[in-house]
Amino acid sequence: MRQTGRTRRLMGLGMRTGGAMLRTRLGAEADWRALGAALFDGLSELKGPAMKLAQVAAQWDDLLPAELGEELARLQRQAAPMPWEGIRPTLVAQYGELDAVFADIETRPFASASMGQVHRAVTLSGQAVVLKVQYPGLADVLEQDLVQVHRLLRLGRWFKVPSARLDALFEELSQSLRHELDYQAEAQALARYRRRYAARDDIVVPEPLPALCGPRVLAMAYVPATPLRDLQGGDDVLRQRVAASLADWLTEELFCHGEVHADPHAGNFAVDDHGRLVVYDLGAVIAVQPGQLDALLRLLEATLAEDPMAMDAALAALGGRQGQGAPLALYAEAAAAAAPLFAPGEQDFGDVRVHRRLRELSPRVWAALDRLQPPAGILLLSRTLNGHYWNLVRLGARLDMNSRTRPLLRRRYEDVGTAHS
Repeated sequence: MRQTGRTRRLMGLGMRTGGAMLRTRLGAEADWRALGAALFDGLSELKGPAMKLAQVAAQWDDLLPAELGEELARLQRQAAPMPWEGIRPTLVAQYGELDAVFADIETRPFASASMGQVHRAVTLSGQAVVLKVQYPGLADVLEQDLVQVHRLLRLGRWFKVPSARLDALFEELSQSLRHELDYQAEAQALARYRRRYAARDDIVVPEPLPALCGPRVLAMAYVPATPLRDLQGGDDVLRQRVAASLADWLTEELFCHGEVHADPHAGNFAVDDHGRLVVYDLGAVIAVQPGQLDALLRLLEATLAEDPMAMDAALAALGGRQGQGAPLALYAEAAAAAAPLFAPGEQDFGDVRVHRRLRELSPRVWAALDRLQPPAGILLLSRTLNGHYWNLVRLGARLDMNSRTRPLLRRRYEDVGTAHS
């Protein structure tokens, strides 16, 4: 699609989204199902940054209207692939004659996403590999697409989110999208994660193949596995093992290594025949600063204590509060809904009562957005934590989160005590 047509279509989708948001703001009903279907059709074809933004939004399951969230979630598993004729030139530019490098390449991708798609192949030496291929011309349209995304984010002003905060959120998102186009950085992240978790027997990270990698093609050893989303409703013992691995791995990432794989949709995780968690797609890895972790622990501590005033202070420390009139009653209800997941002993993340209560709070969160400002600088971290919460929900996880979080809170007390002594 030519750039002018692409821009026109993105603007049309943005205006339709803005109209639905304005109707809601004015107290009218919006047809979220129809909007979601239109966004799926349009963004699935256009791909790129706007589709990525929709995928990001879809992972806030508890904040979006249910019908809109269900339609946007299809972008993570049903997005239309680019035809082979559009992908092949990128591979030829990287390798020359494909028959000189590969014995076979599957022309139909087994995974497609917003910025690229993945094809299985076999080298002439017989090694099974996967090739993550960036969509052609994506770097050229990225900046123009971001202009349209920025306009869409500006709709947040209708919810009294200041322009400066929206600009900061946009800059964080833009940097992440630009970074995802750097396949050499992703290859380095794969190698780093393989070294980091080599001693763990429950985590698998695919091996990057530097000799086959290039600016727009990332080659990895093929790791056969079952996608995480396909485990839903399957063997309970396996699901609990995987859920424990996922929770422990995320905790280790954050609090031991200070960075996190920030693209938590279920298609990026799988389980191999040995029951190990397979981690794919390290295109979005973000550093997490100690101050951010400390503020998150403060918020967790206040939530578990069901202390609305302390929750407000923690949100202010994260940069997520401004103005007068803290919504203390909303804090109290949110804490009452979330705190049971962190009670001593195993707690059931599949308990629909918990996330039903959280979802029921969503309209009130939107209504209080002028006071509950989205914290700048932790958009991707918030998305990651929220996305993995829903991964655990879909796995029907039963986890003792109390035993995982109490040592972190104790360590924070000790650090604070040391600082004041």
